Amino acid sequence: MFIVSLSYCALLSVIDKFVPELKAFLEIHYVNGNFILSGLKNPRVGGLNISTIKDKKQLDEVIAQGPFFIEALADHEITEIEPTMAAQPLAFLIQD
Repeated sequence: MFIVSLSYCALLSVIDKFVPELKAFLEIHYVNGNFILSGLKNPRVGGLNISTIKDKKQLDEVIAQGPFFIEALADHEITEIEPTMAAQPLAFLIQD
């Protein structure tokens, strides 16, 4: 499992033009189970995605298809995590 932290490197006026494209990209990856949570940082300097992809190379390939990567609108920092505890609704994330 990975946390993908995005830090914007473009003006919000430019970012906003690509938000519909980003949402469409994320929706595809929600349907196929690659992402389970996304949101904005507060203050609005970037965003976060939580991915259930198990292989970093595969995650890199997915991220490379995203509009914020393609348009160089955000830097992407990837952190791998191995969940060891979770609230009951998230128990499926615990790896055996």
